[in-house]
Amino acid sequence: MSDLVKFVQDEFITRKDLPEFSAGDTITVYYEIKEGEKSRTQFFRGVVIQVRGTGATKTFTIRKMSGNVGVERIFPVNLPAIQKIEINKKGAVRRKRIYYFRELTGKKARIKEARRK
Repeated sequence: MSDLVKFVQDEFITRKDLPEFSAGDTITVYYEIKEGEKSRTQFFRGVVIQVRGTGATKTFTIRKMSGNVGVERIFPVNLPAIQKIEINKKGAVRRKRIYYFRELTGKKARIKEARRK
C-alpha cells in the first residue's frame, strides 16, 4: 500500500526547487493571494520554528512579531500558491523544533547566525 502512495506522490505532485532550510533560519516566503478576480503577491518573513513531515505532507511553521503580537503561520511545502522562498539568515540552534522561542522576548529572542563553511 505504501508503494502505491509513494508512486502517486512521485507522479502527480509537482516538485518545486525550494532551498534547504531548517529550524532557526530566517526566511521570506512569497505567496499568491487571490481576492475575487485579482491576485497579488504577499510575503511572510520570520523564523522557522519547525519543519515537519516528509514528501507530500511536509510542512514548516514560521513565526514573526507583528508589533507586540507573535504571529505563526504553517505552510505546506507543496502549496501551489508559494512562488519562492528566500533564506535571509542561517540560524545556529541545537534543536529541530524550537518551541521555546515563543516565550522569549527582547534580546533573548535573538538567534545567533550560523558560520558559513
